[in-house]
Amino acid sequence: MLHIKNLSKDLGEFVLRDVSLDIERGEYIVIIGPTGAGKTILLETIAGIYPPDSGTIILDGRDITGLPPRERNICVVYQDYMLFPHLSVEENIGFGLVSRKMPKDEIKKRVADAAALLSIDHLLHRSPETLSGGEQQRTSIARAIVMDPVLLLLDEPLSALDGQTREMLRKELRRLHSLYKITVVHVTHNFEEVFSLADRVAVMNDGDVVQCGHPDEVFRKPNCEFIANFTGVENIFSGTCIQQDGASAITVDGLTIISGTCKGDGEVCASVRPEDILISRESIKSSARNSFKGTITDIENNGVVIKVTADAGIPLVSVLTRQGYDEMQLREGDEVYLTFKASAVHIF
Repeated sequence: MLHIKNLSKDLGEFVLRDVSLDIERGEYIVIIGPTGAGKTILLETIAGIYPPDSGTIILDGRDITGLPPRERNICVVYQDYMLFPHLSVEENIGFGLVSRKMPKDEIKKRVADAAALLSIDHLLHRSPETLSGGEQQRTSIARAIVMDPVLLLLDEPLSALDGQTREMLRKELRRLHSLYKITVVHVTHNFEEVFSLADRVAVMNDGDVVQCGHPDEVFRKPNCEFIANFTGVENIFSGTCIQQDGASAITVDGLTIISGTCKGDGEVCASVRPEDILISRESIKSSARNSFKGTITDIENNGVVIKVTADAGIPLVSVLTRQGYDEMQLREGDEVYLTFKASAVHIF
């Protein structure tokens, strides 16, 4: 449906470097990456705001690389709403349809349907400045979907909203995608949006797509140290790997970690997500092939979870729920056991 091949664009501070990405019809793909990775430039180059220095963009079998934005049937929704202050909500939503010279009765019907779908039909007479942030963003989304675009681009659409409103609009986006089956490319920094919305996630860094796949695949099986760090793996080690009884034995600073991922002998990087490490006061009986005794060196309360770091020869980070932490009554300096399965150890 959307095929991006070897796309490059140099804007000085922000660049795209030979980006290739294929997106299927009806897919909801979320793009994440650090600030300056090239996420917004990629969206705006797809939309035609910037002509690429090289590369091609194929949409529905048509080469749109050199087409002006108005001929692409692509709509963009930004984080700052970009509503016309001198127009009413109804006029904002119907603005693009007026530009297409659509009959007035058809415009009115489309606007009414979109507004009802997004629960802002009671606001059509209002001006944008009287709306809340969530209502303004709903208006921006309605303005986009009435155009029946072949592709919808969302540039951090929820980042300016408070937590409760953000959650409500996430549900709205999921519902709209289910109803319209529209192809969506959504840029964000928020991992919750990845897991609640994305069919696939693409991670960008330094102007290129570093890894793309199902969210579980990317977050649990990063293909490089950058992805592991960016997605919050935290337990990342370099060591020497040898094959041992059908598994990989990785020696890290004298500690041997067993992994189910066998990729031959030599120097490797390994990662274990904190949520895959079980922490206990006593050694537990389990099928897990990795169990180490350690001393707690740091406890960090992140509100929802408690992050516990223990020195087991190497630092290992685990996470606990608030209830689990309260029940165990852990303190810095306490001795604990850290247990995890060989399958939880990812080698790259």
